[in-house]
Amino acid sequence: MTVTVPRLLIKRSHIAYIVLALLAFPAAALAAGGGGVGPAIGPAQPALAPLQAPALSFQRTIEAVQAQIRADHRADLRRQAREEREAFESLPGGVSLSTLESIASCESGGDPTVVSSDGSYRGKYQFDYGTWESVGGSGDPAAASEIEQDYRAALLYSRAGSSPWPICG
Repeated sequence: MTVTVPRLLIKRSHIAYIVLALLAFPAAALAAGGGGVGPAIGPAQPALAPLQAPALSFQRTIEAVQAQIRADHRADLRRQAREEREAFESLPGGVSLSTLESIASCESGGDPTVVSSDGSYRGKYQFDYGTWESVGGSGDPAAASEIEQDYRAALLYSRAGSSPWPICG
């Protein structure tokens, strides 16, 4: 069975309207059915029987929209992973991804936003401002994108080897 989803329901900007409609159905059922416990639509409430088919159709539409949103999210994650792989294909100096992952894991646990307790070292590779600027970075290393931090770390590694990371390199 194929469910056709109206294009208006696929847009995320319409989610508020969908939620509002979902809230309105139980309120209407309670008003018409006396507010008893149990299913809002059923054989005990014949006045609501005409709403059963549209309610089920609406529920199927909501489920289809949810599935579409999940599929879009998975596609976004795949796209981000692909972009990250492509960024690593052009790392300077032939630095391997495993080398960078090892350094980042030791320095910051792989967190690109981490800042040392005294604020001197920042980001995934714990750059200080001088080192960050020496490899072309500007601003706060911890505020830079993870891909930029990876690129700058690879650039530094290609120039100085593991010496900038005496414990983790």
